[in-house]
Amino acid sequence: MKFIESQQKAIMNSDILIYQNADGNIKIDVRLEEETVWLNQDQMATLFGKAKSTINEHIKNVFAEGELDEKVVVRKFRITTQHGAMVGKTQEVEVYGYNLDVIISVGYRVKD
Repeated sequence: MKFIESQQKAIMNSDILIYQNADGNIKIDVRLEEETVWLNQDQMATLFGKAKSTINEHIKNVFAEGELDEKVVVRKFRITTQHGAMVGKTQEVEVYGYNLDVIISVGYRVKD
């Protein structure tokens, strides 16, 4: 992935960087917090070009095989999304974020 553009914004004590590939097709908001990168499953699916269910399966295997400690590399983040039933309304939801160790482990698995 080629670094094209960087925007830094202070949002809840974290920075968000925006990356795109050389073709401009992939754009991922990367959460930097606690000296690591955090992505959710949707973002990893976009990054690796795989289905979310595939990413979920690999993450489960990483923990089942004892490769990483889930308590150390996973945390909940609150994000704001569009409300599904009400046009123009937003809602806060909790999503699981996975740190760089998980992202790298999943990356190796999806490439095999």
